[in-house]
Amino acid sequence: MKICLVKTSSMGDVIHTLPALTDALNAIPNLQVDWVVEENFSEIPKWHSAVKRVIPIALRRWRKSPFSVKTRNEWKTYRTLLQKERYDAVIDAQGLFKSAFFATRLVNGTKHGYDRNSIREPIASIFYDEKYSISYQQHAVERIRQLFAQSLNYKLPTSQGDYGIAQYFTSPAIEPYVIFFHSTTRDEKHWLEQEWKNLIENMTALPVQIRLPWGNEKEKARAERLAQGKANVVVLPSLSLTGLAQQIAASQAVVSVDTGLAHLTAALDKPNITLYGATDPKLIGCYGKNQQYLSASNMSEISAVQVSSRLESLLNSD
Repeated sequence: MKICLVKTSSMGDVIHTLPALTDALNAIPNLQVDWVVEENFSEIPKWHSAVKRVIPIALRRWRKSPFSVKTRNEWKTYRTLLQKERYDAVIDAQGLFKSAFFATRLVNGTKHGYDRNSIREPIASIFYDEKYSISYQQHAVERIRQLFAQSLNYKLPTSQGDYGIAQYFTSPAIEPYVIFFHSTTRDEKHWLEQEWKNLIENMTALPVQIRLPWGNEKEKARAERLAQGKANVVVLPSLSLTGLAQQIAASQAVVSVDTGLAHLTAALDKPNITLYGATDPKLIGCYGKNQQYLSASNMSEISAVQVSSRLESLLNSD
């Protein structure tokens, strides 16, 4: 069976789709998936064994210059790739107008998606041939698993979802280390920089290195401030998503704010303490093994003492 999956962004949403692919592959051994995804996240689908082809879409970039020659040429190439084959099923797991209009409607095959009462943007459902009522009152991973099971007509497993990628990132660490994901896109999801410094200070007595990744110059500057004067803290070089996944897989544990890389940590089955002060983890929190939440009404209410206590327990349990 050959299907086209539309799940374009964001990083966390893309990662949340992986367990549904694992379910589907277990139920349909000959399954082959082509995945339409934003170009910035095109590495992620390649990690799953069900995915045959990745079709990058660049809506975020194209909308900045929609009428340029480069955009028009790239759009033409994208449409050619998208319409190259006829699929047994097209599953829009994004549920937005942009995914339905710029991807799902253009693909050859029966189109499946959420019904208008189960979707953030009801207008998207007009582009689907088959529509399913799936409750919002559950984690996003479970919603997508249900969408796949109904679209492809197999029985939904009762076990916890399996991302199906951890086995590809198994390189052992030369020395024990933890990773602190200190950056995210929204200001209200950031933890106070002083609390990160306090946490690092609390960790100095432990025989473990702290690694700080970054994704842009502002994040790099913060990482360098946090590492200043600390022999046990290392600022990592610029890394691809695959490089970050390799770092996560070899770590002892992770502390993160609410960011896509926290979801990547969950997908790799790594112990993770995620800090929630601006978002509710109930429906979109890190899903998987060894995931712990520290929640408050805002990020300033979470203290380094709370985090270091949890982190030491995780490290001592190994």
